Amino acid sequence: MLSKKRVIYSITILVVIILGLASRKYSHMLPPFLADNAGDALWAMMVYLGFRFLLFRKRILTALLLSLIFSFGIEFSQLYQAGWINQIRGTVLGALVLGHGFLMVDLLRYTIGIMIGSFIDKMALKLTHIR
Repeated sequence: MLSKKRVIYSITILVVIILGLASRKYSHMLPPFLADNAGDALWAMMVYLGFRFLLFRKRILTALLLSLIFSFGIEFSQLYQAGWINQIRGTVLGALVLGHGFLMVDLLRYTIGIMIGSFIDKMALKLTHIR
């Protein structure tokens, strides 16, 4: 049986995915700053929540560090431009997971998304006392 924390992380991941996809689809309706930055920050927040789902008994810092390593690894992998990986990036799922081209600003966006996610996580755990 799934723990209460895992259920909550699953629901939160789904909400963040929906918000991230909406931030891309409806970017024309958002203020320019949000349209430019929200998608990447939400992607990284989803990565953080995924690690929390998998490692819910570990400390928040563990998920935070693993999320940064994973997100930065994906971004730096975009410097590699072989045909086979570009074919994967050419699919919708491949583009969502692997991205297209390296941008230094994405590292900042990921960091902010992970930090916001971990802060909300910490506050929610403190306020709800879920074990």
